[in-house]
Amino acid sequence: MGKSDFLSPKAISNRIKSKGLQKLRWYCQMCQKQCRDENGFKCHCMSQSHQRQLLLAAENPQQFMDYFSEEFRRNFLELLRRRFGTRRVHNNVVYNEYISHREHIHMNATQWETLTDFTKWLGREGLCRVDETPKGWYIQYIDRDPDTIRRQQEQKRKKKQDLDDEEKTAKLVEQQVRRGLEGKELEMPVYTELSRENKDGKVTFKLQKGASTSVATSSQTSVLALKMVEGAVKRTGAAHCSGQPKKKMKKSALDEIIELEEEKKRTSRTDYWLQRDIIVKIVTKKPEGRYHKKKAVVKEVIDKYAAIVKVIDSGDKLKLDQTHLETVIPAPGKKVLVLNGGYRGNEGILESINEKRSSVTITINSGPLKGRRVEDIQYEDVSKLA
Repeated sequence: MGKSDFLSPKAISNRIKSKGLQKLRWYCQMCQKQCRDENGFKCHCMSQSHQRQLLLAAENPQQFMDYFSEEFRRNFLELLRRRFGTRRVHNNVVYNEYISHREHIHMNATQWETLTDFTKWLGREGLCRVDETPKGWYIQYIDRDPDTIRRQQEQKRKKKQDLDDEEKTAKLVEQQVRRGLEGKELEMPVYTELSRENKDGKVTFKLQKGASTSVATSSQTSVLALKMVEGAVKRTGAAHCSGQPKKKMKKSALDEIIELEEEKKRTSRTDYWLQRDIIVKIVTKKPEGRYHKKKAVVKEVIDKYAAIVKVIDSGDKLKLDQTHLETVIPAPGKKVLVLNGGYRGNEGILESINEKRSSVTITINSGPLKGRRVEDIQYEDVSKLA
């Protein structure tokens, strides 16, 4: 009797029974066939196709074992990397999730007899960090992806550069203080013994102007520096009012420090730009292209490079990487947020859009820079606020 039709009750019943996981003892790894009961497995072992597979495996059994071992290792590590990242997790938790896939490679077809042997092998090969506890073996994936290593090196380089800038600023301040103190001799206080000529008279004290503590000296130096700056500003204003030609004046220490900080902010850029409460556009076509070109609001930023966004039309929440998103430029007059560069984190009002240069002009309306007009901000450095 031939096989039943695809829509016959018997065929439908067989497909329902074959759904989900079955017993491991009735699975043939060589043929990759799962049997439902002992009788089915016995009939399969007596079939000609199974006998041919056994003859092939008998010619070179090590080759088949190496193939299954490599497939098991690759799929297991891929699941560990995607599902758990570099977190420390129990090996049995990862294995249970791995075997939930029906077409997985079974461990009894590999070179490892138990999960513990496989875990120890991962530690010896340097693929994972493993440690044994009273609760069992724990594993932690070691990410050796070139992009991840490059990103970590870039972060270390930027951190070192920031430390170098701080050291340069400290040396500049020290040089300015030393330059201001050159040619000035500090008056040392003179201490005398307290003696009373008239015991009935009142006790009075006279303090010299030069007798001051180090804290007072430092405060006087700061006040003197501020007065020098104010005097320079007044002289400059007076020269403009009187119509006299402008003279090039020497910059003070405070002016040099301020210019150094401004230059550092203008040139400081990062490779991450996601911020909360901004509107972005989804550019990825996965999954199934349902959200392609849809606008969403960033609800939460995860590890600087990923975010949980809420689609405006449907209200669905997705976890996406920043490479799958792009900024949204609103119409002039709308609120925007600066995402990168020296003005990162400042809110502003969009004034105009320059399509030829792919840049915008904004007016900052928050923080200490309120009212400042900033030009030539690139599209990718600014986005609409929700």
